[in-house]
Amino acid sequence: MRPLFHPAIEDVRPEAILHALADPSRAAIFAKIMRAGCVEACSAVSAVGDRVIPKSSLSNHFKVLREAGLIRSERHGVEVRNHSRWTEVEARFPGLLAGIINAYASDIDSDVRAAKTAASQ
Repeated sequence: MRPLFHPAIEDVRPEAILHALADPSRAAIFAKIMRAGCVEACSAVSAVGDRVIPKSSLSNHFKVLREAGLIRSERHGVEVRNHSRWTEVEARFPGLLAGIINAYASDIDSDVRAAKTAASQ
């Protein structure tokens, strides 16, 4: 098997991080990995919100996150374990990840509030 590419933290670029997290599905996947610390299977992140992401798309999302320097992937047999590199990235770009993830969280909170308001009317 080919080795997985992981950029050194010195080579991680903010534009790669912004590109990777610009996709709401990838941002949700990264947030799940970040909260869990390690995600061992695609099935753990296959559902984002109310939709299921196909395995082929998940593989591409993991690749983009990995090549942006946001996650570290390790092969263990047929499984790939994905670990967050939050601490490393946060040390290099203080506040960047928190700002992006918090912006998505506030958007989700706004959507939930709007849905609750619409349901109550």
